[in-house]
Amino acid sequence: MCFSAGASFAGGAIISAVGVAAQTKVVKPSQRFFAVIPFFFGFQQVAEGVLWVTLGSAKYPVLQDAATYIFLATALVIWPVMVPLSVRLMEEVKRRKQILTGLLIIGSVLAAFYAFCLTYYDIFPRINSFHIEYVYYIPQTLMSIAFVFYLITTISPFFVSSVRRMWVFGIMIAISCIVTGVFFSQYLTSVWCFFAAIISIIIYWILSGVKTKSVG
Repeated sequence: MCFSAGASFAGGAIISAVGVAAQTKVVKPSQRFFAVIPFFFGFQQVAEGVLWVTLGSAKYPVLQDAATYIFLATALVIWPVMVPLSVRLMEEVKRRKQILTGLLIIGSVLAAFYAFCLTYYDIFPRINSFHIEYVYYIPQTLMSIAFVFYLITTISPFFVSSVRRMWVFGIMIAISCIVTGVFFSQYLTSVWCFFAAIISIIIYWILSGVKTKSVG
């Protein structure tokens, strides 16, 4: 999270608890993957909490590196695949499912690109003005192009879905991205992931409304 270790750990615990509650709303196997999203967000926030602690000391370089790559791998490698896949599994309208399949393919290619970047290029975090900034030594042109596809694969599936209330999740994620881009652009990865983690509470509400059917 973007303010302190305590806030990150607390946020991780609360969001994980939402994940537990979301599991109680699952009535079909196709909903299970979508319901575990809060767990991933919670784990990601805990990883950044560890990063806050280790950045304040030079004693734990291995733990710092592990926390950095756990956070970034979740944000950049897992999400572009998990979002379209989890929404696709719940989709019952054939045409929409085909579109989600296309988004899943794009997300998989993007995830492979980010995995390569995390492996090949130097990346390090630093505390800057009460935020964690992730510094990438990756060509800016590549990152800009990749980010466009990242937005497509992590936001548009919620609008493609016919599942009731799913579009609300998409609007909230899109608004959080815009707010982060305008006010926290230097810390986009950290701050947007925090907003998205909080917004994932909506998953419980969505699952509460799709116990029996989806709507087109």
